[in-house]
Amino acid sequence: MLPDQHRIRTSVQFSATTRSGARNGRRNVVVYVRPTGDEQPARFGFVVSKAVGNAVRRNKVKRRLRELAQTTVRQSPYGYDVVVRALPPAAGADWAELAADYAKAWRTASSRAGLPGTTTTARDRRPAREEPES
Repeated sequence: MLPDQHRIRTSVQFSATTRSGARNGRRNVVVYVRPTGDEQPARFGFVVSKAVGNAVRRNKVKRRLRELAQTTVRQSPYGYDVVVRALPPAAGADWAELAADYAKAWRTASSRAGLPGTTTTARDRRPAREEPES
């Protein structure tokens, strides 16, 4: 369980992060990241709708996402808000697949948000569209 200081609780905080934060999606999750300043503790919120499955499946997905969030907080405890939205395929994903999707989405979204110390690798970037030759 994340400590209270690292949790997003109000709808205003959720809205601010999802509307103004950088976003990156993968098959199982969408991650929104919004920088808040170096003195603010990192805060996480989770959105797991009924489309993911019944209460047992939703809670399992939330537990896994909270564990991944704790790892992120241990590495970088200050300066951003994050909302993680689970997509319906997350219910059937195993731990390794969910962790890989979260890690890639986190790296890309945090880099787009301009957080210091975050970079994307060439594999995380989308290939540039080729211009048709005339």
